[in-house]
Amino acid sequence: MKIQKSFRGNEESGTLYIVPTPIGNLQDMTYRGVSTLQAVDKIAAEDTRNTKKLTRHFEITTPLISYHEHNQKSRAEELIGDLRDGKSVALVSDAGMPGISDPGEEIISQAVDQDIPVVVLPGANAALVALVGSGLPTEHFFYYGFLPRKKKERVAELERWKSFTKTLVFYESPHRLKQVIQDMYDVLGARRVTLARELTKQYEEFLRGELSEALAWVEETELKGEFCIVLEGGVPEKGVSWWEDLTVIEHVETYEEEGMKNKEAIKKAAVDRGVPKREVYRVYHVEE
Repeated sequence: MKIQKSFRGNEESGTLYIVPTPIGNLQDMTYRGVSTLQAVDKIAAEDTRNTKKLTRHFEITTPLISYHEHNQKSRAEELIGDLRDGKSVALVSDAGMPGISDPGEEIISQAVDQDIPVVVLPGANAALVALVGSGLPTEHFFYYGFLPRKKKERVAELERWKSFTKTLVFYESPHRLKQVIQDMYDVLGARRVTLARELTKQYEEFLRGELSEALAWVEETELKGEFCIVLEGGVPEKGVSWWEDLTVIEHVETYEEEGMKNKEAIKKAAVDRGVPKREVYRVYHVEE
């Protein structure tokens, strides 16, 4: 195991700082984020034109360079070289947490592989804002990001997640939202969904309902702004081992949700698992 002591300094190299930026409201920029951008030697930005608005607002004069999907290979070599020479670099995206659905993932990976310290600052993130505000279960969830652009690949991907029982979180542009919601409805059927748009901005909206209602809404609405889609998990298929990913409590509760009484659900779960009923009873009532 390699151990990184994030706040003890590193005499051999600089530090790569991952700095989240506001997703729409400048007041969400943290004090630590501002001071870090002021202190580093260089800021690598997904779009320097966009980041300049932020640096001007907070009177940050640190030099900016571009780092995006079209130049990430050559630019990563340059930045790793700077870090090797002892310089510190801050990585920012256009909005939110760098490394999530953007090119930042690549340079972070390279820095980690070369034992260069990577310090991640907490901050704004659209997926978590949408998830928490959705009203759907948050104890377990899966962040997917953007689905494939081509319909065939997108449908195939949705089929893969059809029986996944936990909440799913997606990103989508307004240009493809209608097609994506249509495919979700066709493949996944009746499910609860939340569409979150313009998060943290003046026109922030949460649209909560069924997929059928979301489909009707996108068909009659002029779509603007980036969207987060938070989708209810599916019902597990009752196969030979449909319960394998469930805890004992979740296993019992699945049967209770179908109308079984507690004792009956415990007995059924015990039969599924091939264990004595008393064992399921003990785990259920101790951990509940």
